[in-house]
Amino acid sequence: MLDILDIEPGSIAAELGLNSGDRLVSLNGEPVRDLLDYQLLVGEEELLLEIERADGELWELEIDKDADEPLGLVLPHPEPDQCGNNCIFCFVHQLPPGMRRSLYIKDEDYRFSYLYGAYVTLSNIDESALQRILARRLSPLYVSVHATEEQLRERLLGRRGPAILDLLQRLTAGGITIHAQIVVCPGVNDGEELERTFRDLFELAPGISSLAIVPVGLTGYRQRLPQLRPVTGEEARTLVEWVHARQQECLERLGARFIYAADELYLAAGLAFPPLADYEGLPQLENGVGLVARFRAQAAEVLAQARPLDLAAMSVITGVSSAGELGSFCRELGGITGVPLEVVAVPNRFFGGAITVTGLLTGRDIVAALSKCAPGEALLLPDVLLREGTEMLLDDMTVDELERQLGARIEVIPADPWGIWDILETLALEQGDKE
Repeated sequence: MLDILDIEPGSIAAELGLNSGDRLVSLNGEPVRDLLDYQLLVGEEELLLEIERADGELWELEIDKDADEPLGLVLPHPEPDQCGNNCIFCFVHQLPPGMRRSLYIKDEDYRFSYLYGAYVTLSNIDESALQRILARRLSPLYVSVHATEEQLRERLLGRRGPAILDLLQRLTAGGITIHAQIVVCPGVNDGEELERTFRDLFELAPGISSLAIVPVGLTGYRQRLPQLRPVTGEEARTLVEWVHARQQECLERLGARFIYAADELYLAAGLAFPPLADYEGLPQLENGVGLVARFRAQAAEVLAQARPLDLAAMSVITGVSSAGELGSFCRELGGITGVPLEVVAVPNRFFGGAITVTGLLTGRDIVAALSKCAPGEALLLPDVLLREGTEMLLDDMTVDELERQLGARIEVIPADPWGIWDILETLALEQGDKE
């Protein structure tokens, strides 16, 4: 049973006279325990709702609707199950002190894996949860494997959990598609152990649909944590070449590449990126696999249609790892449009260590990076810097506060070539309207 928090105006629920404070008991005779159950059941065209009114009266409501038409119920979001792992590379354990409390929450919830593509280790899963996954066909799921040898996996996760291969075999046999990842810690789960893990997972293909090889991310806040080091350039080259060799084997046996190296490894190795087609639908895009290839494809589309615009110089914020790729695009786009686009690569002093991605930049580091240069007519800020649904950066600085400190106009944009081109066109139209 779920409390109804609110009703969207003009919706089916509003027309039926439902109110906040009512409770959703079941859909088509099936109990609704959480938002996951609701989303799985509400897509039917014919629905029977059992509602408990705020005064205790029970209603049964029959509804005919389009499959994708929402009911208009605002329901509580589930609190995530907490992670009981003590992973030797856990990013949460490497956060600096004094940040908002929500950033220190470690979640480990198969529901979030299905709903949002969040990676889980399955270390806390029990039989009832497993049966729910199979019965509800919660597919795909995203699983952090890291190693299939149980003692090594226990060392990596800091706890003993269910045998991962047994779990993966049951899930894939039950029709659940798995996207897996291995966070490579040099000297721990690389070399022969990486080969073993790959072989074990490949034997479960195509149930396991893809496998990402991701380098460990280390901040400057690893006091009293296990000794780890980042992947070196030479190790990154070895890993990428190993992945390419395994891809050829997978193509021959499976007809798909199956295994992919994260973009960070290509950058660290100084190796050329594969073409976009080699990423076969980008199954691991949110894991940083294929972002550069997609960026280049989108850049080519933008440059093909760009035209001269009457605008002053602007700046674009980026992390250090993306600066080269973004800089090349902005130079070409600036040459076509006549708009000087200055790419500002912001060093990540807040986290320290080897953190260079754009999405982990903070307001204070952006202020420091721009202290000696003018942002121009506007500062373009990629939306990946902001907490979802807010205008707040990781250090709790808001976009408005950033504008005040820099004395510059800030435009939040999608973090891709189309985001840059679209804002340029919008600003050019605004400029034309003023004139």
